[in-house]
Amino acid sequence: MSNTFGKLFTLSTWGESHGGGIGVVVDGCPPNLPLSEADIQIELDRRRPGQSSITTTRKESDNVTIVSGLYEGRTLGTPIAMLIPNKDARPDAYDEMRLKYRPSHADFTYQAKYGLRNHEGGGRSSARETAGRVAAGAIAKKLLKTALDVDIIAYVTRIHDIEMPALDKFPSLEEVEANPVRCPDAKIAEKMISRIKEVQKKGDSVGGIILCRTRNLPVGLGEPVFDRLEADLAKAMLSLPATKGFEVGSGFAGTYLTGSQHNDPFEMQEGKVRTRTNNSGGVQGGISNGEELYFKTAFKPTATILQEQDTVNINGENTVLKARGRHDPCVVPRAVPIVEAMTGLVLVDHCMRQQAQCGTFNLK
Repeated sequence: MSNTFGKLFTLSTWGESHGGGIGVVVDGCPPNLPLSEADIQIELDRRRPGQSSITTTRKESDNVTIVSGLYEGRTLGTPIAMLIPNKDARPDAYDEMRLKYRPSHADFTYQAKYGLRNHEGGGRSSARETAGRVAAGAIAKKLLKTALDVDIIAYVTRIHDIEMPALDKFPSLEEVEANPVRCPDAKIAEKMISRIKEVQKKGDSVGGIILCRTRNLPVGLGEPVFDRLEADLAKAMLSLPATKGFEVGSGFAGTYLTGSQHNDPFEMQEGKVRTRTNNSGGVQGGISNGEELYFKTAFKPTATILQEQDTVNINGENTVLKARGRHDPCVVPRAVPIVEAMTGLVLVDHCMRQQAQCGTFNLK
């Protein structure tokens, strides 16, 4: 089972949903980056459970402790280990799921693959694992901002069938965080919140879409064949729990256009090669072109719902399950900082790979 992500800037996560805690080790971070637990905590607070009426009622403070890799407030260049204890675990809520598979969850596939599973909250398949990713992503985002002035912002554009209109400007973090659904359109956000509460009362769930945007990205990140920038971003996003779709730039909508409509014409602007439009989403030939990088990630409705569902038990018998436990009626709002974190991790890794391949020998 692989629990490590990245090539030069890597993270390895560990821990289960209702175990002692979640942890992560970040390796490859350069020395001398100013870093504190407060930098990490800001991002974890955005992801933590129990933060609003439209999230799970599980109460976790997600207080992080950095146990290695820092000296006098700066990174050493050595592995950075972080620990996030579980404080509100209730494994007994999952007793029935020891024998019954939750529909559309990882219960059956884990059992079939490994021959055993941790049924308490799904173990490693729980979205609780992503706390480690967010902690690591906080380091990546700070490194990108400090060294390259790169900004990453994600926000919710659709919940169920309620969608916000396109936003031309690059939104601020304050605009995204102004409401619990993390949609920068206040009127649409109210409708989204109402829809989530509506299905929550029925013991049901809904999904949605997150748009992630990155500006000030340098030209040249990504490889032209297997490690294309958008391919690594797709892997990062689709490694998240509940994700079912990814598209960059015009995405599937671009299939309705002709080449003459879809192509992004080049032009010189202030001595730099730029594109007049950005249907490519900031990536051409698998390599960043200096324009805004943007992509969408689709999240399915939460699999664990508080309604009776037909299922099968571990003995191969048909049965019925009405799940217990505390679950988000919609995972999308809390997934926003996770999408940002994974984006930061991919971009830092590609920045380092670009420097390693093209920046040392200067053979031009």
